[in-house]
Amino acid sequence: MSHIGELISLLVAVLWTVTALNADKASHRLGSMSANVLRLVLATLFLGVMLWVTVGRPYPVYANGKAWLWLSLSALVGYVFGDWCLFNCYLSIGARFGQLFMTLAPPMAAVAGWAILGESLTWKAGLAMAVTLSGIAISILSRNPDRHISFTLPVKGILLGLGAGLGQGVGLVLSKVGMQHYAEAMPASAPVLTGTMLPFASTMIRAIIGGAGFFLIMALQKDLPRLVTAAKDKTGMKYVLIMTLFGPVLGVSLSLMAVRYANAGIASTLMALTPVLILFPYAFIYKQKIKPKEILGVTVSMIGVALFFLI
Repeated sequence: MSHIGELISLLVAVLWTVTALNADKASHRLGSMSANVLRLVLATLFLGVMLWVTVGRPYPVYANGKAWLWLSLSALVGYVFGDWCLFNCYLSIGARFGQLFMTLAPPMAAVAGWAILGESLTWKAGLAMAVTLSGIAISILSRNPDRHISFTLPVKGILLGLGAGLGQGVGLVLSKVGMQHYAEAMPASAPVLTGTMLPFASTMIRAIIGGAGFFLIMALQKDLPRLVTAAKDKTGMKYVLIMTLFGPVLGVSLSLMAVRYANAGIASTLMALTPVLILFPYAFIYKQKIKPKEILGVTVSMIGVALFFLI
């Protein structure tokens, strides 16, 4: 199937829409750090069971040192930095605008893919990035009566959104490098399903490192009692469970599978459709009115995203 990577990327966009809606609720109820630790612990357990059932070992059995290194770097960039920014972005400006900033992930992935993997990056890619940024600007900038340009969102939320897009884009490319090393380390005698489950095994490594990173930060901040309290919150844990299944377990694993079959920039572009998919359910759930300029901004951003796929 010639476009399997692209089709998987579209599925990931749907999964991440569900994840974003539940992550928004979990962040407000439990706190971003607690929500991240709990979802990555659950993800590690779920992925371990999946690997045990499919390949006979509840851990990434064939991963070598290089695979662990690159996937760990991916976890630190994508999870600890990127998702910390994203979850705090949700607290500041909500999931709808938070996901809008995630349209920056494709250009970030394209630049990182060019720098790290030698993937092609042309002036047209620069044009696509400029259009994407223009769409974001339309959504978050306003003109006051004195004709001065100002932000409609808090600067803190904007900076967190930029960090989230950077973390996801660069983290995706680092994951691709890690999986390449993982695939090279697998022996010919490995079980048949090992290759298919490689993205899930890679995600498990990322979840272990990411969860450990967040736990260490909470420990240094002497905030572990809050983690215990969060784990006892049944409603909050329901949100965490849903975002774990649709996020790290399925969404992230399938995103890694997508970049095995498609260019990292193209795959990240299609995954970035989440801001479009989330717009109306978010407005319905939170009873928020969608402004015409916000629809225009998302549309322009997605045109920029589409340019990566079309050029």
